Amino acid sequence: MKKTTTFLALCMLAAAPASAQSIGEKTGANSVLGITPSTEDFVMQAAQSDKFEIRSSELAAAKGDEATKTFAAQMIDAHKKTTEELTALVGSDAPKVSLPTDMSSGQVSMLDDLKGRSGGDLSDQYVDDQVSAHKDAVSLFQRYADGGDNPKLKAWAAQTLPALQHHLEMAQQLDK
Repeated sequence: MKKTTTFLALCMLAAAPASAQSIGEKTGANSVLGITPSTEDFVMQAAQSDKFEIRSSELAAAKGDEATKTFAAQMIDAHKKTTEELTALVGSDAPKVSLPTDMSSGQVSMLDDLKGRSGGDLSDQYVDDQVSAHKDAVSLFQRYADGGDNPKLKAWAAQTLPALQHHLEMAQQLDK
């Protein structure tokens, strides 16, 4: 049993560089343990989160109920702004990390699920997804703001965190 566990752990570690995201961040273990994400993980997850927020909100703005459409429009504007800010920071002299070109596979699955819904069913699922996504984003930004190693990104995470917390509160209000 011990050999199998060790072997699996080594396989996971060997695969980590190819995945471009640490196992701890990918599995959520770092979030549960309160571990600060690496700069690369922070940038990747922040960018992917924005992509998901924008795309799912565009869908909800087109097909959701009125309250959902209003919230979705706010999310589109807010996350386009944070995407621009992150892009500028990554393009500056500081981080030297690449932005991902698409969402995570889990986010793609969530978006595909939303595409198959309409009306109240779409609105309900969209709001559930927003609550979950914003909980993850708040955790990510809080952990990086508290312990990140890039001063520019750390300051930006701290500056952006209150807006993400407000988005979470808004989504939770819609979920009632």
